[in-house]
Amino acid sequence: MKFRSDPATIRGSIAPVVTPFTEDGELDVDSLQALVRWQLDRGSHGISTGGSTGEPGAQSAEERIAAMTAVAEETADRVPFLPGTGSAKLDETLRLTAEAERLGADAALVITPYYARPTQEALFRWYATVAAEFPGLPIVIYNVPSRTAVDIAPETVARLRRAHDNIVGIKETTKDFEHFSQVLHRCGRDFLMWSGIELLCLPLLAIGGAGFVSAAANLAPAAVARMYTAYTEGDHRTALDLHYALHPLVELLFVETNPAPAKWVLERRGLIASGHVRPPLITPTEAGAARIEELLAQSEEVVR
Repeated sequence: MKFRSDPATIRGSIAPVVTPFTEDGELDVDSLQALVRWQLDRGSHGISTGGSTGEPGAQSAEERIAAMTAVAEETADRVPFLPGTGSAKLDETLRLTAEAERLGADAALVITPYYARPTQEALFRWYATVAAEFPGLPIVIYNVPSRTAVDIAPETVARLRRAHDNIVGIKETTKDFEHFSQVLHRCGRDFLMWSGIELLCLPLLAIGGAGFVSAAANLAPAAVARMYTAYTEGDHRTALDLHYALHPLVELLFVETNPAPAKWVLERRGLIASGHVRPPLITPTEAGAARIEELLAQSEEVVR
């Protein structure tokens, strides 16, 4: 947890790894740890688990804790570890966050509670409760309105930042790029922001973002990490070339619901034992698989 004391060092491409399951649907810890090793070998700057790409809603709390444990053991403080610990229930969120803290996570990624559609005041109280419970653990808000049906407003984020020193950043997964800028303007440009929208990863860096938590890193970790490094080293042409080279891969990821396409590819590349996704998701249909193959052929420059 060497990054916990200085969350400003949590930058770059934080890979939100899929959660592998066996063909029978059981948690596959061996494949998960192998994925983490591959991510680190390919240059990812950090690891996240239990976000939307990790299918947390289809897992029990015990399974999520087992996955966090496996990833914490494999990262072993070599890079920042940001597990997703949020759920639709406060008691479960607190339990998962407590486990993340115990395991040495550098920050907890806490999704806005889904389905209930809480007001902005309710969101403030939710995050304030989590932050107060774990004052020594950096908390990262996870805003993904396409999945939660609620958007945390920039002013609510700013209120939370003013009220709790350990609310250090936000993962923004909204296509409203003005929202990104408003949050940084209201919270201060030292507030950490990562993009969860693949095609806004590079643009975010131009307005002061800390990096990205991009599903594309599941298939092209080296290219996604290099895009960040190239930009921060002033090689904007290379960063821009990589941004556009990643376009077919981004389309591939969402041919059908994420993470089914990514898992389909990872299985075929021998990186996980099975591409199984849990219901209500399904593995790609025949038509979906054909389209994935087409886009994969267009992505050879980055998927290697």
